[in-house]
Amino acid sequence: MKTDKEHDKVTIPRATGLLVIVVENSNPNGDPDQESDPRRRSHDNRGMITGVSFKRKVRDLVLRKDEPVWQKIAQDLRITNGIDGFDILERRDIDRSEVNTQLNDDFVGFKRKYWDARVFGNTFLEEGVGDTIRAGVAHFGLAISVSPVQVHRLTKTKMAPAQSGRPGAQGPSRGMAPLAHRVVEHGVYSMPFFVNPTGAQGKHGTGCTPLDIALLLKLMKYAYPHTKSDIRPFVEVRHAWYAEHDGGLGSFSEVEFIEKLTPRRKGEDCEKPSVSGIPLDQQYDIPTELPGEEPRKFGGKLKGGRLYDLCVELPEWCTRFNR
Repeated sequence: MKTDKEHDKVTIPRATGLLVIVVENSNPNGDPDQESDPRRRSHDNRGMITGVSFKRKVRDLVLRKDEPVWQKIAQDLRITNGIDGFDILERRDIDRSEVNTQLNDDFVGFKRKYWDARVFGNTFLEEGVGDTIRAGVAHFGLAISVSPVQVHRLTKTKMAPAQSGRPGAQGPSRGMAPLAHRVVEHGVYSMPFFVNPTGAQGKHGTGCTPLDIALLLKLMKYAYPHTKSDIRPFVEVRHAWYAEHDGGLGSFSEVEFIEKLTPRRKGEDCEKPSVSGIPLDQQYDIPTELPGEEPRKFGGKLKGGRLYDLCVELPEWCTRFNR
């Protein structure tokens, strides 16, 4: 068991990461401007998943305190005070007037209450609210598919009721949802993410703690399998690459790090969509370490020389919490 002194030494590291997300016959992020078609770039048909979409899944896992994911992770991190300090700001049933009152009257209490506001920032930028969190500590970029994606559209049918729900009205003869099923056949997406401890500090800092970030890191591999839906049955974070900088101001190029770990389409035609039913490793080269002619030199810029796959293991400091 760690002592209080050891616990006090834990700080939020500056870190860079990349999620490698595999999608098969699913809609990972619908586009409301295109009748909920999977998001695609107009100029090259490469698929997109917004950071907002991914954060929604993570928020939902923290919000649902009675479900297995929260209960297991809370136990692992020794979070024993339940919703106290781990409430979710961005949710449907939030009372905006109550939040704005707390922002004005008790900003410190606001930061202590909402986990997602501490980690991702606060979008409640109401007029007259001076002290508010503008940006968070963890940031997720736009995920782009390695190759263009092919979208399939199907009409869904169901058994319709014999009679209408209104007295005297005739019921429909059939139940149809034209083109309601809109999915990506197959795709591999890469989503960069960043942990910036600067956002936690100062008057307008979020008050984010190392425990908050440890919780986020543990949640990443559960984001899709535990928020499945009819239209999103098969989306998986295959790898969650994560490396800490050797210093709070940054010690390596984030662009270079992401480029080295981004999967590549096999074969000469990288503009051809991948398909379901063919093993992933026959269609993509997916790095499992930092490649290049001088991997040791690049690795020397990482804290401890370590590259983590958060789907397999977490940094040792994530186990130092005893609440």
